[in-house]
Amino acid sequence: MLKNWFKNIGPGPLIAAAFIGPGTVTVCTLAGVAFGFSLLWAMVLSVIATIVLQEMSARLGIITQKGLAEIIRENIKNPVAKFLVIALMLSAIVVGNAAYEAGNITGGVLGLETIVGNPNIKLGQVSINLLSIIIGIAAFLMLYLGNYKTLEKVLIGLVTLMSIAFFVTAVITKPNIFEILKGAFVPKFPKESLLTIIALIGTTVVPYNLFLHASLVKEKWKSTSDLKYARKDTFIAIVLGGIVSMSIIVSAASIQDGNIRSANDLAQGLQPLFGDFSKYFLAIGLFAAGITSAITAPLAAAFVTCGCLGWSANMKTKKFRAVWLFILVLGIVFSSLGIKPIDIIKFAQVANGILLPIIAGVLIWIVNKESVLGTHRNTTRLNIFGFLILLISILLSLATHNKVFGLNLV
Repeated sequence: MLKNWFKNIGPGPLIAAAFIGPGTVTVCTLAGVAFGFSLLWAMVLSVIATIVLQEMSARLGIITQKGLAEIIRENIKNPVAKFLVIALMLSAIVVGNAAYEAGNITGGVLGLETIVGNPNIKLGQVSINLLSIIIGIAAFLMLYLGNYKTLEKVLIGLVTLMSIAFFVTAVITKPNIFEILKGAFVPKFPKESLLTIIALIGTTVVPYNLFLHASLVKEKWKSTSDLKYARKDTFIAIVLGGIVSMSIIVSAASIQDGNIRSANDLAQGLQPLFGDFSKYFLAIGLFAAGITSAITAPLAAAFVTCGCLGWSANMKTKKFRAVWLFILVLGIVFSSLGIKPIDIIKFAQVANGILLPIIAGVLIWIVNKESVLGTHRNTTRLNIFGFLILLISILLSLATHNKVFGLNLV
C-alpha cells in the first residue's frame, strides 16, 4: 500500500515547494515574532483556499491535457480581453518570477551561510557571492538534464528535508499545544495585523502555482481515472506545506526579540536558547526552501510563456529552455552581486495583485464550462468555495496596492 502511494505522488510536492520559498519563510517568521500563535488561523484559511484552487487547476490539466495559459488563450474569444489577460500573465509570472528569483537563490544562500560561512570573492570593486553561483548551477543542472520524473524525485526529496527541518525546529521550542490549536481555529485580528494576515494568505495562494500545476499533472497522469490520485496528491502536499509554514510561525513565536526581521535572524536567535542544532535545522530548511523555489519559479515562467505564445510546452525544446534559463541567469546575477531590483519587484507585486483575482475568476469560469470539462465541471459546493476565495483574492489585490503605493484602500 505504501509503495503504491509513493508511486502516485505527483506534482503536489512541487507545488508545496513553490509556495514555501524564502518570502514565505520571512513572512511566517515576522508573523510569529510579532503576533505569536494568533495568526495561525490565516495559514489554515490559506491552505483551504489553495487546495480548492489547485484541485481545479489539476483537474483542468488532466481532463484537457493542456496548460492553463493555453486553455485561457483558447477560451477568451474577445481579442482585446485576450491581449490584456495574456499581457498581464506574462508580466506577472515571467517578469515577476525573474524579480523574485534573486530572492529564491539568496534564501538558499542564507541557509548555507549559516553552516559553511560566507565565501565571497572580489573582482576589483565588485564582490561576488560564490554560493549564489553554486546554487544557480545546481538549479540549472536539474532543469536542463532532468526530465519531469527526475525533477519530481529531487524536489520531493528537498521538500521532505525542508518539512523535517522546520517541524523539528518547532518541536525543539516546546510550544503549548493548546495555544497552537487556539491560534489555528479561533480567528483573531491583533492591532496592526491586517497586512501580515494578507501577506500570509498571499504567500500561499500563489498565481503561478495554478499554471504550474495544470502543466505538470499532464506530465504525470493521462486518464480521467487518475483524478483521484491527483486530488489525494494535492490535498496531502498542500496540507504538509501548510504545516511547514505553521512550524515556522511556531518557532518564531518562541523568540521575544523585536530585532528579528528574517529567517536568518531567527536561526541566530534560536541558537542561544535551544543550541546549535536548532540553528542548523532552520538553516537546512531555509536552504531547501530557497533552492526548490529557484527551480520551480523559472519552470512556471517557461510554461506560462509557451502557453501564452502558442509554443510547445515540451520541457526539452529550445524555446522552453531559453525562458527558464533567462529567469535563472537574472536571479544568479542579482543574487551574486547583491543587487535588489526594488522597482521590478514592486511592479511584480502590483501585477500579481491584479492577476490573482482575474485568474481565480477565469479559472472558476472555465471549470464550469461543459465544453471544456464535460461531466467533470465544478459542483455547486466547489463554486461556493471558489467565489469565497475570489473575494479573498480581491482583498489581497487591494492590500498589495495599499502596501506598494500607500493608497489606504484597506
